[in-house]
Amino acid sequence: MKILAAMLLLGVAVCHAQGSSSVPKPPWVPGSKSSSTKAPEPDDTTFKVDVKLVNVFVTVTDEHGAPVGGLNKNNFQVLEDDKLQKISVFDKESELPLSIVLDIDTSLSTRRVLPLEVNSARRFAQAILRPVDGVSLYGFSEIVNQVVPFTSDLKTIDRGIDHLPLGAATALYDAIYLGAEALETREGRKVMVVITDGGDTVSKMDYQQAVRAAQISEAIVYSIIVVPIEASAGRDTGGEHALIQLSEDTGGKYFYATTLPQLDQAFRTISDELRTQYLLAYYPSQRIADSDFRRIEVKLAGINSGADYKTRHRTGYYTSKLH
Repeated sequence: MKILAAMLLLGVAVCHAQGSSSVPKPPWVPGSKSSSTKAPEPDDTTFKVDVKLVNVFVTVTDEHGAPVGGLNKNNFQVLEDDKLQKISVFDKESELPLSIVLDIDTSLSTRRVLPLEVNSARRFAQAILRPVDGVSLYGFSEIVNQVVPFTSDLKTIDRGIDHLPLGAATALYDAIYLGAEALETREGRKVMVVITDGGDTVSKMDYQQAVRAAQISEAIVYSIIVVPIEASAGRDTGGEHALIQLSEDTGGKYFYATTLPQLDQAFRTISDELRTQYLLAYYPSQRIADSDFRRIEVKLAGINSGADYKTRHRTGYYTSKLH
């Protein structure tokens, strides 16, 4: 009994130490959750069936790309790995808290349009934030800086926007990874808005690691791709395609913007979609799987045959966590 009590006390101490971490750090930074100096953890390599409630936020748009409201639970079917699931929770225009990571590229390649980006981001925060919501601001160049932790205080966000650190190179995938890590423990809806020209030059993380982190954190990623010169020889079309795929896989959307009106329109579209999302939640059917990734599909039912509606949602989820 004494040994058992000692082990329980040790477990409580370890949990307390782990819960005291603050700003998220990537695995290569000393002292991060996944650095080489971390304490030994139990072997979690065996895949386990995850039966907790799975949230799927769905955006429905018409043939013009406008959000569609007014649908009900019977208009949706959710499938996991091709197996129909029972919808346990249905909500329209969810009142769940909204956590938004704003990732703003401050590298040399975006310097000319940076004032437009930050002014548009400022107006977006003012339009979307409620007291229950939170925005965390990141600026990224060769270094990723969390300038503002999650807050709903607009003055704090404004000060952070005014003091974004500038740099030369671009660590885009590191910024996505860190933003996803910060979102992982947040409650409610999780959104990441990435404003960049799509280039990545110095990230420690690669694309696949960034995508997995975004999917595990359940982040909906919106990419605003700023391309000042359409035919620029230095344009990174590979990075653009990566952002497009990331947005599609997480249920978000991508935009191209070169002017302030286009940036403002992108942010208005994001605001409109976040106000008209549907929440579908279900307890997944248990099964033995050789992978911890589950594929999700949402179909519409009982819709007028003349309606050309499309759904966007995350394409799946991982039963494992980042750490």
